[in-house]
Order: sequence, then C-alpha cells, then structure tokens
Amino acid sequence: MLRRRSDPEPGGKPGHPGLTRRQALAAGTALGLFAWASLPLSASAAAAENPETLKLLSGAVTIDMHSHAGSVIGLRRIETHAPFSAVAEPMREGGMAVICLAIVADSPATRATKDRRIRPFRQPAPGELHDYAQRAFARAHAMIGAEGLTLIADAAGLRNARSARPGALIASEGGDFLEGRLERLDEAYDRWRLRHLQLTHYRVNELGDIQTEPAVHGGLTAFGAEVIRRCNGRGIVVDIAHGTFDLVKRAADVTTKPLVLSHTSLNHAPGPRSRTVSPEHAKLVAQTGGVIGIWPPSTIFPNMDALATGMARMADVVGVDHVGLGSDMMGLLSRSALPNYRHLPALAAALLARGFTPADMLKILGGNYLRVALATMV
Repeated sequence: MLRRRSDPEPGGKPGHPGLTRRQALAAGTALGLFAWASLPLSASAAAAENPETLKLLSGAVTIDMHSHAGSVIGLRRIETHAPFSAVAEPMREGGMAVICLAIVADSPATRATKDRRIRPFRQPAPGELHDYAQRAFARAHAMIGAEGLTLIADAAGLRNARSARPGALIASEGGDFLEGRLERLDEAYDRWRLRHLQLTHYRVNELGDIQTEPAVHGGLTAFGAEVIRRCNGRGIVVDIAHGTFDLVKRAADVTTKPLVLSHTSLNHAPGPRSRTVSPEHAKLVAQTGGVIGIWPPSTIFPNMDALATGMARMADVVGVDHVGLGSDMMGLLSRSALPNYRHLPALAAALLARGFTPADMLKILGGNYLRVALATMV
C-alpha cells in the first residue's frame, strides 16, 4: 500500500509518503488478500469467515493484553453480584486464546464526567482501595470459573494456551490497591494469581503520574520503582499504560524485563491530556523489548480497517515485533471497532490486507505479548 501525504494519522496529522518493507512484501503475495484493503468493513468481515483465517488463529497463542470482558468491572456490578456476560464462547468462535483480565483498582475514587473523561473525584479512605480490590479480584475469579476459562498463572500455561480451551491471566488496571505497601503485591500474586500489573490508571497514585492529570511526582516515584523491581523478581508483567512520558523513561531505566503499554495508539502530536503516545514514547517501550497494544475506540478507529491501519502505523515506528492488541473490551466509553472476540478473524484479515504476512499478523495478535510474558513469568 503506497501511503499518500493526504492519508491521515489517527491524531489528525498527515502520514509520510513511501513504501514500507511490509507493504513491499504485500505487493508480492499470491493470496489475493491485498485487495481487501479497499473493501468496506462488512466485506472484510465476510472474507474473514474463510476457515483458513480462523485456522491460523486457532493454532496460535492469540492474546488480548487488556480486557474487562465478562462484565467483571463496575462498582454496582461488584456490589450486586451482577450476572456475567459471555466470554468463553466468543473467544472460541473468534480464535482468541487468552485475555489479560483486568480489575480496575481506582473505581471507588473515579467517575466519568460530562465531557466523557474519567477523573478522580475524591480521596479514598485508608484501606478502601485495598478492600475494594479484594472484591474485584474475587469477581474476576468467579467469572473465570462460571465461564469455564483456564486460569493462567505460569509460563507453561500461557505457552500451551489455545482458543479451543480459552484462558485468562489476572491483571490489575492500577496499583492503587497497594496503597504504598509493597507486601500487598506479594499478597495479590499469591492469593489472586496476579500476573500483570498496570502501575497507574485515572488517578495519580503512590506509583507515579498519569497522562490525563497534572504531574505531581515528576514521573515514576521511588515506590513505583520498588514495585517494578518486585514485579521483575516475582514474574509479574509491568504495564505502563496511562503513565506519563517521564514515568516511562524512569521505568525503562529501572526494569530488567520488557515493559508493556497495553492500550493506546500512535499520535505524532498528543494533546496535554491525551491517552495516545508519541513515536518517542512508543520507542522507549520497544527499546526494553516490550510491546505496545493498540486499542479500538471508534472515536479513533471507526472500523476494523482503520484499526488495522493504526497497528500498521505503530509497526512502522517501532517494528512489527513490538505491536499488540489491547482491546479494553467492555471498558471503553465509546463504541469499539472490535465489539467482541467473534470479530477477531475480521481484524486478522484486515491486517493481512494491510500487508502483514500471516506470521507477522500472529505476532500482533498474541505472539509479541507471549514473548514478553515468557521473558517475565516463572
């Protein structure tokens, strides 16, 4: 695909002309997939029903590195023990093997505003967020049991995962439940099988600053650095999504394992409260050997083809080995270009249409996160 100056970036900036290595490879493929690039979403989705596409996904360790699937999050749902929504069947039908299933650690202290932002609105009481996390983790485990998912807690389990028997890896969106106490990380690891920790979310916490609020700490705190070191030692994937550029710079210096930025998109000029990242921000993560997950809010990517293009643009900046999928399933304030896991073959088809080889498509849809997690977990 020859990119023109008139092709917009997700952040509204013009693209760069020229033919990338991946695009040049696509021109020579004999699979006939390249022509799908110009088709509307419905046609791309229909093409993805090809059983060979699903077979590729089903034979691989496909991974969504950031998900709230199953209706696991939300204060009211947790308080009322609300029913779960289907997870396992859509995963099997779409070829998704593993979801990093995230609780939201700061929910009692944040809320959506009229301008569709999530912001902190009060200071939680001592112990409140820790106590809330216990109920949130319990709900995640209950959903895993109710849906018959495999709980993945070690490298062997992750390596052997397939969509025929889908699994979940326990994650937390925010380290707020630690409340400055490192021993609570060990508690979550042992009791709740926490294996993926996002340091910050929508409130500035004891670990560091966030993209959507004014900086307080100048980036990562000393406690945040301690948490990263303990995660490295215990085998917990460190996720720096929502963290400021200064936080990521310090985290990259501290970590001995690859970093994950689980859900974002590329923007050559992010605004002061934007959740998107600059090329320099993304490259810092890639330089640790890590992976950046592209998320699918319709306000950025209106359809599957646009989402695949966003992944391609990130790959052009950091390399295909450092791009993944972070769907934020059931956690977005807007509609999603990937509404459920049954649509994963359509995304695979759109990636192939953008010039990725089948092997590179599988890296993006799980292989890259798998590499990072296997380098971290024990």
